[in-house]
Amino acid sequence: MITPKGMLTLDELAHLVSTGEIETVLVMFTDPYGRFMGKRYEAEFFLTDGAAHGTHACDYLLTVDMEMNPVPGYTFANWERGYGDVALVPDMTTLRRATWLEKSALVLCDVANVKTNASVSIAPRSILKRQVERARKSGFEPLASSELEYYLFNDSFRDAALRGHSQLEPVGWYVEDYHMLQGTREEGFNAAVRRHLKQSGVPVENSKGEWGLGQHELNVRYADSLAMADRHAIYKQCLKEVADRMGISVTFMAKFAADQAGSSCHIHLSLTKSGKNAFQGEHAFGGVKCSDAFRWFLGGWIAHTSELMVFYAPTINSYKRYQSASWAPTRLAWSYDNRTAGFRVVGTGESLRIECRIPGADCNPYLAHAAALASGLDGIANQIEPPPIFEGDIYAAKSLPHVPRSLREATELFAGSEFARQSFGADVVEHYTHFYRNEVESFDKAVTDWERQRYFERI
Repeated sequence: MITPKGMLTLDELAHLVSTGEIETVLVMFTDPYGRFMGKRYEAEFFLTDGAAHGTHACDYLLTVDMEMNPVPGYTFANWERGYGDVALVPDMTTLRRATWLEKSALVLCDVANVKTNASVSIAPRSILKRQVERARKSGFEPLASSELEYYLFNDSFRDAALRGHSQLEPVGWYVEDYHMLQGTREEGFNAAVRRHLKQSGVPVENSKGEWGLGQHELNVRYADSLAMADRHAIYKQCLKEVADRMGISVTFMAKFAADQAGSSCHIHLSLTKSGKNAFQGEHAFGGVKCSDAFRWFLGGWIAHTSELMVFYAPTINSYKRYQSASWAPTRLAWSYDNRTAGFRVVGTGESLRIECRIPGADCNPYLAHAAALASGLDGIANQIEPPPIFEGDIYAAKSLPHVPRSLREATELFAGSEFARQSFGADVVEHYTHFYRNEVESFDKAVTDWERQRYFERI
């Protein structure tokens, strides 16, 4: 596979530093929300120290809420244990330019125990790496891509915050799905981020208008599952920072407005074995020619969706997206090239793959891809058969099982899942159950605009 443009070796970085082209190296990892945390290194010091030894960060970063408040009740890190350090270990295969930032490069890190150097099991990247290793031990190489959607607004992030994120002006004023003229009006931003991603080790395929006002989709080239999750996280950071510098804003909320389409993260996934697509085969199944591995992977993925839903839909807002006739799936079913299905099978032969349309654009990519792999691999291991193919409007199929309807419901399914414990470990289930329960509790205490509008005068 050709090395993407913008990827760097340590020697190449050293040359760019010596010529003054790179002055800063961002050393970072993702927290449970999927946000990047880390440090900015002087490039010379990164070369002489950071690359070989990494750095430390406070372990509370894996236990804070959205406002960076330490949340009590975690076993991993708490006041009783004094909030010590974790080690950030640079994965030098992720070293790349960050062309949207001045004279900058970045490297992603794994999180490790400072005393034992063992991987921290609850860190999102660690969770995905273990599932990729499981696949490889079975002789498979997982290939994946994330299709992300987002909304663009003419308001800056600061202005949006000052206005309570309401009454914002979308960059488009009518539905722009595949619309070239309306899309041209957004090219100042979209062309810039396509260019930056391509030059920063994230190969771009295309971008297009979507169903909402000011909504767009930008697709990047598929890769192995871990590299794809890395690309996904970098993609979001790039778009946010480019928007910020342009004085506009972008959101990856799953459902920004009740009257607008939700934003998804469709995950495409296949397995290769000995360099060939392990999903292709001669078995006729639901009109698809496929292998047993394909059938069982699909069966496992569907079977375990509800109990791992928190990894696909991690916020209160995520569940507002699952509405009939909204382009978001509502029921657990599969079909061939049918956008009402939660699992849409596409391609033939070498291109045969499964598209899961359930995750929202707000998902943490490491957790979403880990859930997909764990489910599908279990399907292969236990020969889980998928339900029969469904043809027609799945929104109207009331007999099919519905996806979990709230974060509260999804969290309790995850908390009680023996499969999740077997796949990720009891410590991971305990940690993320507490994480999502805290999110639910925080919302339960909040007073919303909807409540004020409904009850202020008329109750």
